[in-house]
Amino acid sequence: MPDLEEPAKGTAEGAGRKPAPETDAERRRRRAQFLRELNEAKALRERVQPRRARAARMRQAMRMRTFRW
Repeated sequence: MPDLEEPAKGTAEGAGRKPAPETDAERRRRRAQFLRELNEAKALRERVQPRRARAARMRQAMRMRTFRW
């Protein structure tokens, strides 16, 4: 995974200061990356364990049918 953030260069350098707050764009980019990887993992699990994945889909469908506003 080439998009991993680099670790801190030295512990003494960053000990006295707080990291800059992340911007909304950075947070959205990290969230989008996380959601892509999550969907990829779910698709892989469905291919590897089709019966378990089907049962999970059926349980989710039942939850959605019985949900009340």
